[in-house]
Amino acid sequence: MSAQSTIRALMQPVSDGVRAYFAPVNRSTETPTAFDAAAAGWFNLANPPAPWIDAGWVDNFARTAQTKVEALRIGPEAAVNRQLRSNRGAAVELDFREWGKLQMALACGAQHMNVLGEAGTPPQEIAAVPLQAGSTAQQLMLGAAAAGFAVGDMVAVDVDYQSQSGYVGTGIAGAYIPSPPPITYQADYIRRITFNVGRVVAVANQSLQLDAPLLGGVPASTASVQKVAAFLDREGGNFFQEWSALFVLPETSAGRIYFYYPRLQGAGSPREDAVKLADAWRATTLHAAFEAIACQDAIDGETIYCSRVYVPPALAAVY
Repeated sequence: MSAQSTIRALMQPVSDGVRAYFAPVNRSTETPTAFDAAAAGWFNLANPPAPWIDAGWVDNFARTAQTKVEALRIGPEAAVNRQLRSNRGAAVELDFREWGKLQMALACGAQHMNVLGEAGTPPQEIAAVPLQAGSTAQQLMLGAAAAGFAVGDMVAVDVDYQSQSGYVGTGIAGAYIPSPPPITYQADYIRRITFNVGRVVAVANQSLQLDAPLLGGVPASTASVQKVAAFLDREGGNFFQEWSALFVLPETSAGRIYFYYPRLQGAGSPREDAVKLADAWRATTLHAAFEAIACQDAIDGETIYCSRVYVPPALAAVY
């Protein structure tokens, strides 16, 4: 094989799948999480830089360009004078292989909830425990109340509902409360919808150690901790999930490809698919559909919906 053929072979990307990463959008200011394309070659897929969250491998990844290109015709012969773009937009569909709070929230597209734990006979909701000073995003100081938790427990960490309106949830919007509220919300409502959840891996020194830092960051000093038994989503509702998204085709050979969506909103209803593993075994996947929301590119002020980035390997031809 000639040296030229070897170089051109490096221009044919090959990948073994698609990995998905999501980061919060500031819903109040409509500000997405930026993706630094200049650092794309150093984006650690196994340990993505904050605030990007690894949502795992996805199947049936499909991008759809909704933008139409139309011709502007003038004169008696209706000659093409120029082209223009109309009905701009973009969409994405995929199947999450993994089930977790983030994947379920993205797939349902609407409000996602934590099912708070119960105990006793008859079962009653386990009361929230106030945080104490010195808590971090991964270590929750609870004093003597820490003894009421065990390794393996899931917990939600957030403030009480006290007549707040607008987007609520520490760090990441989990719901929107209109003003005036349509009902009287319980004090634990924000812990029901918060993304500040974690798994307890150690109970020591009157504190809980979590498996990873809380997605919403360090909880407020007025936050409390409650046990979580399960995750729940529903068909319907008025809330739309919105996240920045990054889909990556890792470089099995010939470079890495990124698809960056500054703002994606859920555009589908809860749906599951089955993937055959062997004989009668089936893996259940979460189907998700998204609509891209317009965003202004800070580079030149253009209205965009997504961008494509290619990081070629060393020694590959440029064109």
